[in-house]
Amino acid sequence: MNRSRSADAEALNQGREQLSTATFTALRDLLHAHSGIALAGHKLTMVQSRLAKRLRVLGLQTYEEYLQRLENPESPEWPEFINALTTNLTSFFREGHHFTQLVPLLKPFHAASRRIRIWSAGCSTGEEPYTLAMTLLQGFGSAATIQILATDLDTAVLETAARGVYPMARIEGLDDAWKRLAFLRGSGAQEGQVRVRPEVRQLITFRQMNLLEDRWSVPEAPFQAIFCRNVMIYFDKPTQRKLLKRYHDLLEPNGLLFVGHSEALLDASLGFQSLGQTIYRRREAAP
Repeated sequence: MNRSRSADAEALNQGREQLSTATFTALRDLLHAHSGIALAGHKLTMVQSRLAKRLRVLGLQTYEEYLQRLENPESPEWPEFINALTTNLTSFFREGHHFTQLVPLLKPFHAASRRIRIWSAGCSTGEEPYTLAMTLLQGFGSAATIQILATDLDTAVLETAARGVYPMARIEGLDDAWKRLAFLRGSGAQEGQVRVRPEVRQLITFRQMNLLEDRWSVPEAPFQAIFCRNVMIYFDKPTQRKLLKRYHDLLEPNGLLFVGHSEALLDASLGFQSLGQTIYRRREAAP
């Protein structure tokens, strides 16, 4: 048993799981090669904490053993590994500049049809589509027919999203006007929680979807805007290009694509024109 393996095993036996620098570097390199995600060197403690749960589930004694599981690119552990290390913070009005600009950018579409159709791809536990609904209700009110499709691969997070129930702490940072518009306070057994108001929830259709499937069921298309934020970073470049082509085809002419702050589209051939701040407009021609 090498020194790294011994140190890991001894720490586990003492209830103190330790990840060696060498094993951390190997895991970080694997993650980057597989997904393009680059973890900073100071993330060792974070990686150790998140992967410790996987070691316990799998009954492994060391992080090196876990690393060996990942050396097979077809290992069933890969999705768990990626999920463990790519959890993103989700919150209401995350990357708020997108919602500040949303209504002004959609006004031409609203003027033409009075109908707004948006897709939240990778909606997680629902904060993004609910923020979209809140923003559109404030901006257009009853003057628009609002339809929001919210999809995710994970059925568990979709269940949470569809319920629309959150701890009170999740909305503490919101202005009182947003709280009044969109939330009901729980009482009794539900004290300390809030529920999204029915008039907000009814604007959203939640559906399970794998973005890597060859065919998507999206009868709501064409959309005037697609939000796919902090999702494409998990895919390799060919898959990203394929997704962007499909998004292009599902957008109305001049439709809008919103991506995460680290997902800038640098290739002008992808069929989108940058409007700044990771907002893009569909051009007429796509590759």
